[in-house]
Amino acid sequence: MINVENISKSFGPQSLLDRISFKINPGERIGLVGRNGHGKTTILRLLTGEEAPDEGEICIPKHYRIGHLKQHLGFTKNTIIEECLESIPGDPLAQQWKAEKILSGLGFSQNDMDRTPGEFSGGYQVRLNLAKVLVSKPDLLLLDEPSNYLDITSIRWIESFLHAWPNELVLITHDRTFMDRVITHTLGIHRRKIRKITGATGKYYEQIARDEEIYEKTRINEERRRKETEIFIDRFRAKARLATLVQSRVKTLEKLEPIEHLEKIKDIGFSFQDSPFHGRIIIEARDLSFSYTKQHPLIHGFNLAIGPKDRICIMGKNGRGKTTLLRLLAGSLNPDQGEIVNHPSAMTGVFEQTNIARLHAERTIEEELLASSGKVDKQGARGILGALHFEGDAALKKIRVLSGGEKSRVMLAKLLVSPLNILLLDEPTNHLDMETCDVLLEAINRFDGALVMVTHNETFLHTLAERLIVFDQQKTEVFEGGYQRFLDKVGWEAMENTSESMNDRKKKGQDRAETRRIRSKIISQRSGTIKPLEQRISQVEDEIDSHEKKIEACTSAMQEASLKGDGKQIAELSKSIHSSETTIEGLFDEMERLSIKLEENQQYFDQAIQDNEG
Repeated sequence: MINVENISKSFGPQSLLDRISFKINPGERIGLVGRNGHGKTTILRLLTGEEAPDEGEICIPKHYRIGHLKQHLGFTKNTIIEECLESIPGDPLAQQWKAEKILSGLGFSQNDMDRTPGEFSGGYQVRLNLAKVLVSKPDLLLLDEPSNYLDITSIRWIESFLHAWPNELVLITHDRTFMDRVITHTLGIHRRKIRKITGATGKYYEQIARDEEIYEKTRINEERRRKETEIFIDRFRAKARLATLVQSRVKTLEKLEPIEHLEKIKDIGFSFQDSPFHGRIIIEARDLSFSYTKQHPLIHGFNLAIGPKDRICIMGKNGRGKTTLLRLLAGSLNPDQGEIVNHPSAMTGVFEQTNIARLHAERTIEEELLASSGKVDKQGARGILGALHFEGDAALKKIRVLSGGEKSRVMLAKLLVSPLNILLLDEPTNHLDMETCDVLLEAINRFDGALVMVTHNETFLHTLAERLIVFDQQKTEVFEGGYQRFLDKVGWEAMENTSESMNDRKKKGQDRAETRRIRSKIISQRSGTIKPLEQRISQVEDEIDSHEKKIEACTSAMQEASLKGDGKQIAELSKSIHSSETTIEGLFDEMERLSIKLEENQQYFDQAIQDNEG
């Protein structure tokens, strides 16, 4: 078990973490969430000892091994299998099969095992680093955005691998679906504090919202009580016959500790600018073929007509041609055969990693954005940049000093200031945090034009895709239907195993149908259990509001009775106020109990659904 006790960490004037404490217990798989720049990676660096806390301590057992996926690339062996075996404790040769299995799951072929690490692209070299960490089987595995360089089949493989991980895990990822399928607990950084709950990310964010709502209601109620008590004391301090009552209120006021306003957290939000399109087809690919070498054709005889409202997602293994197809549609590559026909009114926005080279190195981020569109002013540019985590002076940084991820976000910002009727996006979620991914998903969903997107993010696939372009086994095929229909009708298992019989596929389809039936039953039971709790919480909130209004009316009536000198009515009203205050305290206690019970039941049913689908 790792125990983090009251640690604080600042960088210059910026305080990231303020006396936070948490534990990592045996077997826990923890998803670490929070906005970019709020300290997630810092926590990983504190756990590995790369950073030291300003105060507090981190207690790690002796001989406890921590494995950390690093983006730094440094290989010393002649082959990737030798490089991987170097990380295995004990006799590595006896466990070579384990290293090969992990490398294969991450997309390396059997022929790749004897190739040197330097022959591979940067993305595959990061995969090799990941394989080295996984095969070493540390006591605690720290993964920071492991899916950035993985295709969807490798992500599904590592998802299954991590779900069976027997030791501790801390995972940072922008992919909510991936995280929720793997973790047992969520650890969230919010307002420089940290909170850990059992269950998935959705439950964590619901709990944060619920707690802040209760906090704000309590603050307003306490503020009202303080003000009313101060008015009563000031009004009746000189009345001898009310001295006892006034003194009681003075003591009550002394016990009321001020509750501070919650610091305002800036909500992020942005939208793409729609440009009207009135044609039938906005872009068409006719008999398209392309290859970088004659021995390895990527695309052959491909046809596609993109309508003005189409939502098309491109998916498949890395290296099969997904990005190439997007670049052909964008016009940045010329086909070997066939043609791309653009409607004269097509206004295309393209996001791809190679476009960062087109940014002007000596411009500031703000200048680059203002130069992209004459329709955006400085204030509008700052708003968009702030939404993408370039706030304040960060917007004045030169392009040449930015990281690759920051340059990608600048490219996304440039799309947001341009009127468009079709978006061509290549993995736009890489280098964004989970909340910004959610905002991007909403922005794409609201976009009134067409969309063609390469993505391995299953949340985006489920939400957006109405047609799919699937790269598999040297074929490029259009699948008519959404992602769930693809999973039901074809599935990744069938894509991975082309020798699978129709009977086997049918059997798997029947198994999936049974899984959906059980899931539906669990959801029905969950609704029957959780809905009454939610209704009672709503009733308690209404009752608290009713009693607060009663206190307000009695206080007003007491002021009138005081002017009349009606001591009897003052006593009755005071008694009524005290009764309502006591009732409110009891209702807040009940709300706390109900909230805990609601959370426990949500956790139970979420786990039941996960077990059914696992």
